[in-house]
Amino acid sequence: MTCSNDKMVAGASLNETEFFKKQTRVALRNCGVIDPCNINEYIARDGYAALGKVLTEMSSEDVIQTLLDSGLRGRGGAGFPTGLKWKFAAANADDQKYVCCNADEGDPGAFMDRSVLEGDPHVVLEAMAIAGYAIGATQGYIYVRAEYPVAVERLQLAIKQAREYGLLGKNIFESGFDFDIDLRLGAGAFVCGEETALMTSIEGKRGEPHPRPPFPAKSGLFKKPTILNNVETWANIPQIILNGADWFAGMGTEKSKGTKVFALGGKIKNTGLVEIPMGTPLREVVEEIGGGIPGGKKFKAAQTGGPSGGCIPAQHFDVAIDYDNLIAIGSMMGSGGLIVMDEDNCMVDIAKFFLEFTVDESCGKCTPCRVGTRRLLEMLDKITKGQGTMQDLEEMKELCLYIKANSLCGLGQTAPNPVLSTLNYFYDEYVAHVKDKRCPAGVCKDLLSFTIDKDKCIGCGLCARNCPVNCISQTDYVAPGHKLASYVIDSSKCIKCGACMANCKVGAISKK
Repeated sequence: MTCSNDKMVAGASLNETEFFKKQTRVALRNCGVIDPCNINEYIARDGYAALGKVLTEMSSEDVIQTLLDSGLRGRGGAGFPTGLKWKFAAANADDQKYVCCNADEGDPGAFMDRSVLEGDPHVVLEAMAIAGYAIGATQGYIYVRAEYPVAVERLQLAIKQAREYGLLGKNIFESGFDFDIDLRLGAGAFVCGEETALMTSIEGKRGEPHPRPPFPAKSGLFKKPTILNNVETWANIPQIILNGADWFAGMGTEKSKGTKVFALGGKIKNTGLVEIPMGTPLREVVEEIGGGIPGGKKFKAAQTGGPSGGCIPAQHFDVAIDYDNLIAIGSMMGSGGLIVMDEDNCMVDIAKFFLEFTVDESCGKCTPCRVGTRRLLEMLDKITKGQGTMQDLEEMKELCLYIKANSLCGLGQTAPNPVLSTLNYFYDEYVAHVKDKRCPAGVCKDLLSFTIDKDKCIGCGLCARNCPVNCISQTDYVAPGHKLASYVIDSSKCIKCGACMANCKVGAISKK
């Protein structure tokens, strides 16, 4: 078993670092503090106390009302009220109901769920058992991606330990309540993060979404009432039960309660997981927790929500991060990716990057997503090659709106978001690519040109010796104050690899 005895020191020592001072750890409270392979360490930090309280002191209605009062919203993307979802499932009478955990984390740069599964697996098991009691389910499934082998191992061990301790299985806490959990491994399909596709995959079929209604709370896994939440959502629930709805609702904003975990990455000094109260300004996350942008570069944008989200420009740098505020400015919370970009990032290229991912991950079931996203990508590709037209920009907007309105599931409905948000906030960059045939950030390879300033060139020849295609040659011109003749680049042969610029010691080579 791949467990380590090396643990971070809990308590005040975490708060002594700049990275943790403004964080509030609820979902991540045990990560790095306990040995995830030792159930006793989880129990020592009030583990399974919430399940005991629920089974001995609370009715199923009490549990659901507590979640409703807490204001907890799903941390997987859409932000649907968790208690309301449970209430719908509890109201549907059936001989069998199911509880599912979405651990199929697939956003580029996201690793929030993985960290909880690897650092605190028992919190997910406890929360799912609480949900089983609340809605009348006896079986749970954790759908986890097979690319997370450590998480899979630790979940398997945690389930085994919980069964041995009588915390899963028959007659838990001698209450007459039965509940067990099994794992199902996903093969890395991004679309299986969509709830109906995930359940279809658990059933052993091809992971494709199906139309709603009926919603899973009425007809989900094996056509039985089912609730599905993601890992971070589950990680909040035992603390809400133990500390009360008012405690959780006291954090965050009016419509977005509690904390949110983000995977902070990109052009930022301090990368990693951050857990902050809802409503924390983006600027505070980037400049204070993240330590700012390296090299004195300027903040240009932040991408939230992964391929389903949008780009937040500098003009909204002080936006308070919550569900409604992000949607209002053309982005979304998503599962919690937060990628910071500086002035060297091309926003057209960023939109193309995320759209390439969505095109590859589309299940192909519906035409708007299967064909529409590919046509959209073709337009973006034309633009980054300097072949686009102003008409393409108008058609892109129209196509984005069509895909959003007509796609079957959330993957297709949100796929155009990176394109729409960059068109909205960085339209001038698109125009520069189309009209001027120029990439302002110097990223799009087909629009780049490298030149040597003949008066700065000292004639050392490093650029020519490192050019892989021999497109640099020496001239007859010797700059004033220099002894050797300068060099020149043959643009017709240049492959724009940038090796010349990287090897120039005097900054005589520039790109445009």
